[in-house]
Amino acid sequence: MTSSYETIGRPVGRAEGPAKVTGQAIFPADVNLPGTLVGKCLRSPFPYAKIVSIDADSLAAARQVPGVHAVLTADDIPPHLVGRMLRDMPILARDVVRFAGQKVAVVAAEDDDIAEEALNLIQVEYEELDAILDPSDSIKPGAPVLHPDFAEYAGIPDGVQEHPNIAGLASWSRGDVEQGFAEADLIFEHTFRTNHQHQAYIEPHASVVFLDATGRVQTWVNSKMPFQVRQQLSDGIDMPTDQIRVNPTTIGGDFGGKGGFMDTHLGFWLSKTTGRPIRMAMTYIEELMAGNPRHPAVMTFKTGVKKDGSITARQAHLVYDSGGYAAFKPQRGVTYGSRCLGPYKIPHGHIDSFVVYTNKVPCGSMRAPGDPQSIFAAEVQMDLIARELGMDPVEFRRKNLVQDGDTSPLGHRWQNIMGLRTLEAAVKEAGYQDAKPQTPGKLTGRGMALCERHVGAGSSTVRISIDSDGIVTLYTALPDTGSGFYTVLRQILGQELGVAYDEIKLENWSTDDVAFETGVGGSRVTHVAGQAVYRAAQELKQKLAATAADLFGWSEDKTGFSQGQVTAPGQTAVSLGELVSRSGGLLEADHTYDSERDEDITVFCVQIAEVDVDVETGQVQLTKFTTAHDVGTILNPLGHQGQIDGTVMQGIGYALTEDLQYDDGHVTTLSMGEYKIPTMPDMPELRTVLVKSESGGPSPYGGKAIGEQGISSVAPAIVNAIFDATGVTITEIPVSSEKLLRAIRGLSK
Repeated sequence: MTSSYETIGRPVGRAEGPAKVTGQAIFPADVNLPGTLVGKCLRSPFPYAKIVSIDADSLAAARQVPGVHAVLTADDIPPHLVGRMLRDMPILARDVVRFAGQKVAVVAAEDDDIAEEALNLIQVEYEELDAILDPSDSIKPGAPVLHPDFAEYAGIPDGVQEHPNIAGLASWSRGDVEQGFAEADLIFEHTFRTNHQHQAYIEPHASVVFLDATGRVQTWVNSKMPFQVRQQLSDGIDMPTDQIRVNPTTIGGDFGGKGGFMDTHLGFWLSKTTGRPIRMAMTYIEELMAGNPRHPAVMTFKTGVKKDGSITARQAHLVYDSGGYAAFKPQRGVTYGSRCLGPYKIPHGHIDSFVVYTNKVPCGSMRAPGDPQSIFAAEVQMDLIARELGMDPVEFRRKNLVQDGDTSPLGHRWQNIMGLRTLEAAVKEAGYQDAKPQTPGKLTGRGMALCERHVGAGSSTVRISIDSDGIVTLYTALPDTGSGFYTVLRQILGQELGVAYDEIKLENWSTDDVAFETGVGGSRVTHVAGQAVYRAAQELKQKLAATAADLFGWSEDKTGFSQGQVTAPGQTAVSLGELVSRSGGLLEADHTYDSERDEDITVFCVQIAEVDVDVETGQVQLTKFTTAHDVGTILNPLGHQGQIDGTVMQGIGYALTEDLQYDDGHVTTLSMGEYKIPTMPDMPELRTVLVKSESGGPSPYGGKAIGEQGISSVAPAIVNAIFDATGVTITEIPVSSEKLLRAIRGLSK
């Protein structure tokens, strides 16, 4: 069987784009059921404090405000703890608050202004406690224990809790690091720090929850994992999952941050109290003080090398700051930092990775969770070591990069290793060896960094139908997060059935319509959902070919699909609609694709930055950036480049501008005017290099992942370029011009 309506490999536009630009796409905040009330939260002003009392008269006054329908505190709801996996967070604070911004009370009212008026009347007496604001302090002997009942929580990781403030611990090891250090001629040890990074999606967290007349919970929530949210909501409201329906909506950006429940439990209790639908939408002030940003981290790397540059051992001690709770983490324990030793030939390696409680905003997932922090530290140290050895950083990496037949630091034997080819392509395109431009008042430097990342796995179910009018419909429970996979899935289907991708309808299932869907994230969608679509299309093609054989006597093997028609050599083509109509009026095929991660496949990325540093101000200008990627078949070049552009932009912000600042445990950057994400003037000349892998990847047509690969090596490439320009050792990001200028002046003294 053949097909022809080829869009795979072509830069086609977003099939879902028109609905968004014309306002037809429905986001949770657009859901406006009859009688909907708004929910608003009163939040703690202290990072760590006992709740002594909530004044009863003030609660009564709040309830008397015209237009207020409910005022709830922890005393009005069951004492359940909630979380994506580790359930350690109360729905409303009970007895103690553990970060500034924690929810203490909630109001349901006719509109936002009325809700705010009621919240302003509520008086809470607190007793401030000594807050832990540095993750390193959290696990020191004698540190205040932030969660004394940790052992009783549901979802705690296996193993012994080494310190009561550790929310999770993982270790990875190969060989004997002490032996490796003994074999080294030189040992280097550095400690690095990274700050919070907010996902900065356009749409803040929002949900609508309604306990309907049948007693079922109806919810619309901007979560990319509807089935997990259904379970999380079930755990917090004592209702079985079959009594909860998560309805499909569009999501206005995710970048890892929208995988959880956020305000849905509160929406339920308000709806149950009032009998009305409840809409809760966070302001951006609330997002920045109480969202779930990327974890800050303190990381110590110890590396042993021979004088010839061979790495003998590497050890990493990673401490990720969870904030006041660990409820927003998608897995039990810790999976952060497992790639931080680098894709190098290191015979002895060991990683200890901790997630610890502090009294800052609870953290969650952001693009490539745990990697940008640890790879920043690892790759900056590579340059520091190279300069001490008198080696060029590129040559130091060349010497140690794994190649076919080598074993990774944690024992993986990857197939068709593309690291060296990707490195050489980046070096050539960047003109790395060329003379640097000389500009008066500027110091110019070049830096590089590299990393690898897996292709994700999971489970996805799709259905494809063709009706008697020839309309092709794709059904999926994956929410549209804005990354373009609704287009890619249509491209795959259009390619196989010979129909125009932008004429394929896409219907988004609710949690009632299918048994399960892993959801979006982890570099899995094009692989997992793509394979589900591809395989369902094969099944449907077989049904169509069999129908044509029954009706017309055509050979099934020679049946083709092109331009919306079914063809056979020497026969008059028939339209899809006509064939389906003659077969009974509807043809369908379902497929569930399940996969485990293939540890033999990884994807490499090498990035080279060129910067100018102003010697008078310390201002860093990124002038050129080269991003090289190990790729298979690129299904949509336009979308593929968009993912690269996005990761580079977020990496630039991580390195230079994005700084969620605190003052005594309070977030002070509470607007996008203060929390500085990069804009187009910050984007340098960008050169993309795509290095084709002959073996490809597990996605349909041999595609590899791209959505998360590019972010982790951006910041270390920029920092290494600054180091090359100035000689200043930088171990903390973001790099401010003030800190850099002080360091430059310090070197000149």
